[in-house]
Amino acid sequence: MNAKVETKPTKIVGNVRGFKNQKTVERATNIAVYIILAVLSIIWLAPIVWLILDSLRIESTGRVSYFIPQQFGFDNYIQLFTDPRIPYLQWFLNTFIVAIFTSLISTIIVLLTSYTFSRLRFKGRQGMMKLLMILGMFPGFMAMIAIYFILKGIGLLPSGSEQVPISNYLISLILVNSSGAAMGYLVSKGYFDTISKSIDEAAEIDGANKAQIFFKIILPLSKPILIFTALTSFMGPWGDYIFVATITRQRTDAWTIARGLYNMLNGQGMVAEYYTMFAAGAVLISIPITLLFIWMQKYYVSGVTGGAVKG
Repeated sequence: MNAKVETKPTKIVGNVRGFKNQKTVERATNIAVYIILAVLSIIWLAPIVWLILDSLRIESTGRVSYFIPQQFGFDNYIQLFTDPRIPYLQWFLNTFIVAIFTSLISTIIVLLTSYTFSRLRFKGRQGMMKLLMILGMFPGFMAMIAIYFILKGIGLLPSGSEQVPISNYLISLILVNSSGAAMGYLVSKGYFDTISKSIDEAAEIDGANKAQIFFKIILPLSKPILIFTALTSFMGPWGDYIFVATITRQRTDAWTIARGLYNMLNGQGMVAEYYTMFAAGAVLISIPITLLFIWMQKYYVSGVTGGAVKG
């Protein structure tokens, strides 16, 4: 008869202890990361909270030295639209017009350029792509003096003491903000590269041309990158100051919000009087872009991640 050999379970003490140590290290790492993120969040949110509190502050900032206002109210917001020295509503309207038209024009240019580089093969394609990438690395304000004289030469800006309509300044800002849109093709091209070319080939077999393929097939499949491009094109002129200051100069009714708010603290020279109104104006101008970004956030993220797959 064969004797039964009893086997005792082996205790893997070392592995269990190592597993516990690994969990401890992981937990400590998570705690450290959360603490760092919490501190960074406080640092990031503190100026925003301060700005909102100051926009609701009734007393003048020149006579107080405390963080939280003792009196809250909407006087600064009301005065912002009633003070004849500050045409805030006109500035807001100018900013909205420039941002909307810039977004539309830039989105069309970027998507057409990206689709061309993604789908078509022609002589000089690689050279053009590299050239646009290199040009896009240079900041636009380097050429702002040349741009100003070009706009003056074509008659959009006054050449002397003559007056031109406000629409000329707005058209100039739209042209400046959208003229270099093609240099931002790379992310959109990466997104188009992820769409299978077999879709284009099937449509061509059915008799569709390149324009029909783009507008009726590819574009409906590219909603994330479409929204991403429109948002980024909208945010540029919404907060632009340099080109507005260069083009509009002292034409107050042609200013956008960024130029007007800067003038409230610098040009007027009365920070104690205008700072709370400046805070109210900054809060108001941030609301539309914040709501727009929150509403389209999922498409924005999809556009960024989708366009980062291929270059």
